[in-house]
Amino acid sequence: MTLIALGINHNTASLDVREKVAFSPPELEAALQGALSSALVSEIAILSTCNRTEIYCSCDASSARILRWLAEQKSADVEQLAAAHYVWEGADAARHMMSVASGLDSLVLGEPQILGQMKSCYAVAKEVGSLGSGLHDAFQRVFAVAKKVRSETAIGENPVSVAYAAVTLAQQIFSDLKQDTALLIGAGETIELVARHLKNQGIKGLIVANRTLENAHRLAEELGAQPILLADIPEFLPAADIVISSTASQLPLLGKGAVEAALKVRKHKPMFMVDIAVPRDIEPQVGDLADVYLYTVDDLKEVIDENKKSREQAAEIAREIIAQGVVRFESDQRALSVVDVIKRFRQQTDELREQELSKSLKALEAGAEPDEILKALARNLTNKFLHQPTAELKRASVEGRQQLVQDFKTVFGLLDEEG
Repeated sequence: MTLIALGINHNTASLDVREKVAFSPPELEAALQGALSSALVSEIAILSTCNRTEIYCSCDASSARILRWLAEQKSADVEQLAAAHYVWEGADAARHMMSVASGLDSLVLGEPQILGQMKSCYAVAKEVGSLGSGLHDAFQRVFAVAKKVRSETAIGENPVSVAYAAVTLAQQIFSDLKQDTALLIGAGETIELVARHLKNQGIKGLIVANRTLENAHRLAEELGAQPILLADIPEFLPAADIVISSTASQLPLLGKGAVEAALKVRKHKPMFMVDIAVPRDIEPQVGDLADVYLYTVDDLKEVIDENKKSREQAAEIAREIIAQGVVRFESDQRALSVVDVIKRFRQQTDELREQELSKSLKALEAGAEPDEILKALARNLTNKFLHQPTAELKRASVEGRQQLVQDFKTVFGLLDEEG
């Protein structure tokens, strides 16, 4: 089986394409189970974030077949996906996974969130039962490398993320956030990071909207925000100078009509909006309104590029750590390749032992002398264990295959001092 990493990300596809292949949590579990039951793969995990959808699997299927499966799962155009996808195999797949987990392949270089998302991807696959020993071991190596990158380089210092970029952009629109109110839609990790960044910048007011009040309350209590339900957004929208949304909704939560109504109440005071979600939470048409500054994750790229410069030196060190990790991964794979041979050798040896032991026990029951039986058992075991290897050794010598003779000496510890 070959380790394969196939995906589509912010470097290869626009937001329109990425949101077509984004998986919600319920879809993710069903897709993993479906891939196993269809015998497409023997092991599989799927990473789905706002910036990428990647399939990690162990299989003998072609990458083209995996891509077709992805297109079928999401009812997407396979030719459109083919033009935007990338695929890595074996050690290259492991290197890519390590780069992703370490934040080297993120929209924001060194972004810390992706490691948690990768671990969540692993946990979901483990719970569904779509992980085998091969993919499990690959993930463990990936996590070990990512941890080393975080602890031994400066790539994790002064954390920068999509959330941070959104707040930085808000500061460029509103010079003094101490006079503004922000409406945050969602209560996940990204929104929590946004809330913390805004709080650090002295935002005047925070409103947190979520599908359930329980989740909104948790974040609101910690940061001194006002919790509301998604259904209450139209009522509170006129008070919001800044709207940042990141949910797992499959349909837009904010439409052009609702925003137009809010702008009238605000007497057309400008609103700054950032839609971090994939699929989008805010209808694209909202950006056509004269008093709205609407940005998506793709629009944050310019802000993010400035932060990349300060992390490039750390990234070089990180790449060296990843290179070492790939070497260890390849070593692990070579070790695994001989496991089946060792199992077969042990099984063969066990069968010979049981055969001779059975003969010896029968001889004891028949009244034969125990010391004679033990001598015969030892002699027969030795002869049978050595028969095949010594026969092959003689044949190799006759045929001039001296390397096999030398390897035999190495395996059985027969090298002399000079050797």
